[in-house]
Amino acid sequence: MPFHLFPEDAAANGHQVDQIFWALAALSVFIMALVFLPLGYFAIRYRKGNPVDRTLKNFSTWKFEVTWTIIPLFIGLGIFAWAAEVYFHIETPPANALEVSVVGKQWMWKLQHEEGNREINEMHIPVGRAVKLTMTSQDVIHDFFVPAFRAKQDVVPGRYTTEWFTPTRTGRYRIFCAQYCGTSHAAMIGWVDVMEPADYQRWLLSTGQGETMAAAGGRLYTALGCSGCHGMSSKIHAPGLEGLYGRPVPLNDGHIVTADDQYIRDSILLPGSQIAVGYQNLMPSFKGHLSEEELMELISYIKSLGSKPAQEHQQ
Repeated sequence: MPFHLFPEDAAANGHQVDQIFWALAALSVFIMALVFLPLGYFAIRYRKGNPVDRTLKNFSTWKFEVTWTIIPLFIGLGIFAWAAEVYFHIETPPANALEVSVVGKQWMWKLQHEEGNREINEMHIPVGRAVKLTMTSQDVIHDFFVPAFRAKQDVVPGRYTTEWFTPTRTGRYRIFCAQYCGTSHAAMIGWVDVMEPADYQRWLLSTGQGETMAAAGGRLYTALGCSGCHGMSSKIHAPGLEGLYGRPVPLNDGHIVTADDQYIRDSILLPGSQIAVGYQNLMPSFKGHLSEEELMELISYIKSLGSKPAQEHQQ
C-alpha cells in the first residue's frame, strides 16, 4: 500500500482547504527561517572568545520596526480574507444539494436519505453531486469527519448542524468521529461509498423501503394528531404549515426568525420558546415522545408542504 502524507483529495472543495494549509505552512517556515537563521549566525559569530567587533552602534531603527509590523499585518489580513471566503463557501450548501439526515449516537452513525433508505456507519452518494448533511446527536457531542473531502463538523445534541461536499471521484472513503465521545470513540467509524449516478440509482431501488422521509413524516403527522390543529379545516387557531419552511416568522416578543429545521424542531419540543405573533402558548410539548429520526421525518414532511403562502386559521 503506498504511503500518503495526506488523504487523497476526493471533493470539489478539497484543493481550496489544502492551498490554505500549504500557504500557512510555507509562511510559518519562512518566519521561522527569518528568526532562527540570523539567530544561529549571530550565536556562532559572536560566541565567547571569537575576536569580532562588539562595539555598540547607535542608529535609527524605526524603519525596521515599521517594516516588520506593516508587512506581516497585510500578509495576515490577506490570509484572513482568503480563508474567510473559503469558509463561507464551504459553509453555504447549494440549494439543489442531495440531502441526507445524520444522527450520531454512542457509538455509531445513523443515516437516512430523502428517499427513505437507511444506513448505519455507511453512506452511499453519487459522484459529481453536491450532498448536504443535516446532523444532530442523540447523546453527546460527536464530529462527522471525512478526511478525503476535507469536511468536518461538530454534531451537537439539541441542535442541527450542516456540512456539504461534492465528491469528484468514485471510491470508498473513511468517516471518523473527530470529537472524543466516550469509551468506544475510536470505533465510531464508517465509510462513504461514492458511486456513478446510474449505480447510485440502482442502489436506491435495491435498498428502498417504499416510503420517503416526507411520507413517513406525513404518516407521523396524522398519527400524532397534528392535523387536528394545523390542518386547513381546523377550527383551532394554530399556524398553518403550508409554505412555512424557509420564510420569516414574526414572534410575540418582537423578534423575527426563519422557519428552518432548528425552528421547527424547537416548535415541536419546546413550543413555548418561540410563539408566533397572534398565537397563544397552547401546543403541548412532544419532548421525550419522538426520536431524532422521527423529528427529521416530520421536518421533511413540513418542507414538502409546498411554497404557497402560509394560511392562518381564523378563530
